[in-house]
Amino acid sequence: MQSPHFPAADELPIHAELPNPFLRPDGKRIASPREWKPLREHWLALVLHYQYGNLPPLPRAVQAEKHDETELGDLKAIRTEYQLHIETPVPVSTRLLLFRPRQRGRRPAIIDGDLCWGEPKGEIVEEVMRRGYMLAFFDRTHIAPDSAERQGVYEAHPDYEGGRLAAWAWGYHRVVDFLLTLPDVHPKRIVATGHSRGGKTALLAGATDERIALTAPNNSGCGGAGCYRYQAPGSETIADILRNFPFWFHPRFQQFVGRVERLPFDQHIVKALVAPRAQLSTEALADLWANPEGTQVTYLAAKEVYRFLRAEERIGIWFREGGHEHSLADWQALLDFADWQLLGKPPARAFDRLAFPQREGVFSWRAP
Repeated sequence: MQSPHFPAADELPIHAELPNPFLRPDGKRIASPREWKPLREHWLALVLHYQYGNLPPLPRAVQAEKHDETELGDLKAIRTEYQLHIETPVPVSTRLLLFRPRQRGRRPAIIDGDLCWGEPKGEIVEEVMRRGYMLAFFDRTHIAPDSAERQGVYEAHPDYEGGRLAAWAWGYHRVVDFLLTLPDVHPKRIVATGHSRGGKTALLAGATDERIALTAPNNSGCGGAGCYRYQAPGSETIADILRNFPFWFHPRFQQFVGRVERLPFDQHIVKALVAPRAQLSTEALADLWANPEGTQVTYLAAKEVYRFLRAEERIGIWFREGGHEHSLADWQALLDFADWQLLGKPPARAFDRLAFPQREGVFSWRAP
């Protein structure tokens, strides 16, 4: 498929409902799953151009320097602290904590970039270890600061224009590079998760790296699993997020403030970029700012792509009571879904249960 043309927002057509993911740039509708791959590349180019910016260039290498190792006797696990060195023109490094069960064998590994908010709670580490997963917690703000300052990967690549979400997603990919060097990591069972802005990052990381087998954003809202065109009352809008955090996105995204109907995609397209790999959104019903109802909308729309690719059961959504946090309950839901998708264990809970009435007029198209 030819490289897409990127008009300015004023030149883009109006899409009152969610854009149809099955339409090619020439307006023709695809009919076979084998036609999805080139169309997926078109959507990826649009999403990166208008919203996040491209990811930084690949590094020359990734090396891990071990700093400390501790036995977690009660958990029958090992905690290892690394400094992950990423070989770029100006070196970039990040702190990484790796928790692993003592049992032998190759294991699934979960990556979370939220170490900047503190180490994972003991109850979460205990649950992940009990379930037989490895847990890699790294600090995404060492890759790029959560501010407008151009440090980290921006010093390594002074001309780089991508926003922080793209830079942080690149950080997830570098952790994947490292994990794939470990003999006890199963290379086909890598999970990316994160909370809030970390959830936005995890979704983009999964959309842009097919080595990630399961993508699981938590309470990710605007710029993540939420919907731009359907904003439930009290939810964060494009104007809100760009007023507070313009540096998370490419500057081109600013042109859609007040003109969301000109946006050539919505976040169901970002979710569709993950297909047919596994994907789960975990949401809190009282977290109105993160637009849980809009996240249900994008889930239902992206599910049409999964259905088209004969992978309908590989996308899920799960709601809980409560507010904006990455709770033990969220982790337990993620582990249940991962057990199902990666290990073939039937789940004890449903991952297609809706929390809100389905809205009319949000999208009228269906899978071919």
